[in-house]
Amino acid sequence: MTTDPLISRFLRPRLIEALGDTPVVLVHGPRQCGKTTLAQTIKGYEYITFDDEVQLAAAQADPVGFVADLPKKVVLDEIQRVPELFATLKAAVDRDRRPGRFILTGSANVLLAPKLSDSLAGRMELLRLHPLAQCEIAGVPSQFLRALFSAGFKARKYERLGRELAGRIVAGGYPAALARASGRRRRDWYRAYIETLVQRDVRDLTRISALDALSRLLQLAAGQTGRLLNVSELAAPFQLSRPTIRDYVTLLERIFLIELLPPWHSNRLSRLVKTPKLHLSDTGVAASLLGVDEAALWKDRALLGQLLETFVIQELRRQGSWYEDAIIFHHFRDKDGYEVDIVLEREGRDVAGVEIKAAATVTESDFRGLRKLRDASGKRFAAGVVLYDGESAVRFADDLFAVPITALWSG
Repeated sequence: MTTDPLISRFLRPRLIEALGDTPVVLVHGPRQCGKTTLAQTIKGYEYITFDDEVQLAAAQADPVGFVADLPKKVVLDEIQRVPELFATLKAAVDRDRRPGRFILTGSANVLLAPKLSDSLAGRMELLRLHPLAQCEIAGVPSQFLRALFSAGFKARKYERLGRELAGRIVAGGYPAALARASGRRRRDWYRAYIETLVQRDVRDLTRISALDALSRLLQLAAGQTGRLLNVSELAAPFQLSRPTIRDYVTLLERIFLIELLPPWHSNRLSRLVKTPKLHLSDTGVAASLLGVDEAALWKDRALLGQLLETFVIQELRRQGSWYEDAIIFHHFRDKDGYEVDIVLEREGRDVAGVEIKAAATVTESDFRGLRKLRDASGKRFAAGVVLYDGESAVRFADDLFAVPITALWSG
């Protein structure tokens, strides 16, 4: 699987829309996911990167003078390396609130550094760019979310993936990795990427002495992907306290290597599990950390199920980043064993559920968690879907469907 590294990004219309009415737009996401390439597709902007040590030193030495000398429209790349610029940009915007003045890109999540995001509150729009979605790779805008919230899945045939599913999982979504011609070369890219990220970006964000421990923790987190976060299990190999491990987890969240999926709550249910689920932010990264290729993953059905769940949540997050309505993602589990892998809440109103199976068949019992979610959601429930590696989209009830995984990126 090789792709054009300049593939069109479906977030671009959202970026153009935001620049039409907002002074500052920050596109943040992991390094190498395509932020710079996306920003440079917007015409009329000068480009400055803080990966250039001269620009970095100038901005740190005199933030006020640096901002005063900027062009009328400018891209400031890797803004997290100069956090002192946020206050200066705020002052500049307060003097001149013309929309579209600044495009910022960042490889650290400013939402996990509230002082930074608060400094530009009301003046900045945040857009999250992920690695490539499968529908972006295919070049076909997906209708999956629209069909999910309208319970609009039609009976039709799809192509079963089989072993190709394992191949898509280990390939991940990073453009530079996907541009490589072989699985071995992609694994080499991911290994170098992870090492560089931990050694460089972590040092930029915080002084940490135990970088080796952080690398090992990330590998253990890859083994937990798709499972409830277990801090004790993560802490076990280290002579580090649980609060320290939690701090390290937050640090890995800040550089977009892992994501925590919060539990869904309902006043109708009292026996809910309140622990978040842990997911790696990309399955190519996860597979590299776990040392599995397509063949090994296809043979290990338990691990395939884990990584498939992460693969689907990340595909839905990527599609949700450009969807017309805000979508919040959760998981659902209660103490009686009912669970739904992904719960999607649209604009705080409609609720939908997605359960994921690596198998080629679906039975009534696969819907037990979705029925529990439907009962708990009441009139807010839009639809429930079991995604599976089959060929047919089938209705099991008015609002319950079995749908092939390939429907996620089919037109």
